[in-house]
Amino acid sequence: MAELSVRTRAGGETLSRLKAILGGSAGNLVEWYDWFAYASFSLYFAKVFFPKGDQTAQLLQTAAIFAVGFLARPVGAWLFGVYADRVGRKTALAASVALMCFGSLMVAAVPGHDRIGVWAPVILTLARVLQGLSVGGEYGASATYMSEVAGSRRRGFWASFQFVTIIGGQLAALGVLIILQALLSPAQLSAWGWRVPFVIGAGLAVVVFFIQVGLKESAAFEANRENRAPRSTLLGLFARHPRETLIIFALTSGGSLGFYCYTTYMQKYLTNSGHFSKDAATAISAGSLIIYLLMHPLLGWIGDLIGRVRLIAIGFTLGALSAWPIMTALAATQSAAMALALVCAALLFLAGYTSVNAVVKAELFPTPMRALGVALPYALANTIFGGTAEYVALAFKQAGRESGFFVYVAVIMAISAVTAFLMGDPRRLGLIEGD
Repeated sequence: MAELSVRTRAGGETLSRLKAILGGSAGNLVEWYDWFAYASFSLYFAKVFFPKGDQTAQLLQTAAIFAVGFLARPVGAWLFGVYADRVGRKTALAASVALMCFGSLMVAAVPGHDRIGVWAPVILTLARVLQGLSVGGEYGASATYMSEVAGSRRRGFWASFQFVTIIGGQLAALGVLIILQALLSPAQLSAWGWRVPFVIGAGLAVVVFFIQVGLKESAAFEANRENRAPRSTLLGLFARHPRETLIIFALTSGGSLGFYCYTTYMQKYLTNSGHFSKDAATAISAGSLIIYLLMHPLLGWIGDLIGRVRLIAIGFTLGALSAWPIMTALAATQSAAMALALVCAALLFLAGYTSVNAVVKAELFPTPMRALGVALPYALANTIFGGTAEYVALAFKQAGRESGFFVYVAVIMAISAVTAFLMGDPRRLGLIEGD
């Protein structure tokens, strides 16, 4: 009887933890769906806002606005990070997804250049800034919440679902693109079809908002609600945790650059530099993302066994060594199967970082400053290296030195690898309470 009671209690704890993980990650899926819908559909709406120039010039201008959206992410990370540390993780999650809803509606409704002239790209930029604030706030609150509710025994496995939903959001955006490509002509997609995914995203955000309002707050935050430790502030973060802040910045630099290189930019690279049509490039990107998504729970589990920092170090090392040969081979191959295999190989190495990055970062900070500590250095590095990835790649191509981008990716990943090898294992610090 006692054994049955223990099993029942354990099953209840697992179900409760699963509910918290799914609820905490639902906002990620919607936020990143909306964020990546811009990148996925830019092939069709670039000329709506920038009618002059060839395809590369148009994509370069839409990539610039994509990068501007990233500039808002550190501000969002700061505001929502402080808010999550002081008021609560789940409240910050709900607020960030509400802001994303508003930004998506703006993108869906903005008229084109032919109707309002220069105001079209201006309004588009403003919408991306709002989305940047939202995504900047979502990552830190989500990573913190999921790491705190995951439990110590399988923290890497459970927290890996944060990136599963990030990839799921990107995959959903590509899925909508594939469906619309099948239902609409290229002319219809360029004229009005590209607005559909942003309407869908806004609707999903409303649903997730109500899900997250009903979440239970993490035990770690509740245990520290009355804590008299120094409050979460920007100055306090850099003054009391400079080493941890720098570590997260260095790890995120290689991770963000690699992620945007092999996911959002890859669709354009296969079309603009490779030998594939838009439809074929989209299908290859979607297939690689499905496989990439499935890698994360397995690698999260492996990270719990061998050490999560060790897994990150191995992944970045292999990623740095393979960047040049993989990108060069992708430009040369005409086989869709070979292209898929090459992209999946790059993503496997990257998954060594992305599968466990949230929990490794969360373990570096005490509860009263965890959300801000995770969010801000991540957002800064993501802005500098992730947000500019497409722009830098296209600029190298336009200058006739595309291989320079491959070297750039390899060098930044190598720096992240060295950081991981030197940082030590944060699990020994045991800074996450409430397990």
